[in-house]
Amino acid sequence: MASSISAKHGLISSKMSFYHALRRKISPSGVCLQRAAEIQSVRAATGATADSQGSEKYCLELVRSRDYDGFMSSLLLPEEARRSSLALRAFNVELAQVKDSVSQKTIGLMRMQFWKTAIEEIYRDDPPNQPVSGELWRAVRKHYLTKRWLLRIITEREKDLDDRAYRNLQELEAYSENTQSSLIYLLLECLGFKDVHADHAASHIGKAQGIVTCLRATPFHSSRRKVYLPMDVCMLHGASQEDFIRGSRDQNVRDVVYDIASQAHVHLQHARSFSSSVPAAATPAFLQTVVLEDYLQRVRRADFDVFHPSLQNRNPILPFQLYLRSWKKTY
Repeated sequence: MASSISAKHGLISSKMSFYHALRRKISPSGVCLQRAAEIQSVRAATGATADSQGSEKYCLELVRSRDYDGFMSSLLLPEEARRSSLALRAFNVELAQVKDSVSQKTIGLMRMQFWKTAIEEIYRDDPPNQPVSGELWRAVRKHYLTKRWLLRIITEREKDLDDRAYRNLQELEAYSENTQSSLIYLLLECLGFKDVHADHAASHIGKAQGIVTCLRATPFHSSRRKVYLPMDVCMLHGASQEDFIRGSRDQNVRDVVYDIASQAHVHLQHARSFSSSVPAAATPAFLQTVVLEDYLQRVRRADFDVFHPSLQNRNPILPFQLYLRSWKKTY
């Protein structure tokens, strides 16, 4: 009997010890702290996801409103490259609009310096708290993008703040190579390509795009009493800056447009000379050729009158043409 009582006391004592030990391990305050940490962790993850989605939407809307052709081209890229392409194009838009949005060169230089610093911080995995920077950081991490191309775009845009006409066609081509071609090199990297033939094609397409962009923007710039067309071509045909500012449609002005547009066409032809050597999977990076062709054909139909009203309207079937080209995997 005594031994039975003793055994019961031992069992009770053992259970009480276990109970007290359990209470010490998971006291109410400990449970609360653990739960609070879990909630904070979930909120942080949710906040990071929301920030990421917000940055993605910001870039998408920026590109759609300021670079509609680039927006349409990006949507036709493979899914793994689409978001990164929009980030790169948003970055390009941010830089491109500096020149037209600042009243003093000093302010423009400060904006460019911000982006130079941002690129350095992105490659240190410490991007600024800014939507485009965040998306660009994601693209850099995902595709191991070449920093040199990003910095080259900034440097060339910074030099362009001088706000003067290009001295000659070669200067316009150099600007286009350093901005538009650099962007296409980065798009190729998003698609997983570092190919010498694709790079040669990209170089010519970028130059053609820069030339066409300069022509397309002429009516807008002229309305603000600015002319950026190459001076050597204007002098060759006796066309003054005042002719463009007043929207002249005289033959000498058309001859200037013809010469510049012809050079863009030559670059497109050079780019296509590499088509047999360019991997088919790299061609989505070259969808902008559809847009360039469309403008060059329309300006030809307008007899190279850069001020013709038809050139100010968007081609309604352009999205279909882009889709068809992407399906064919050609450029």
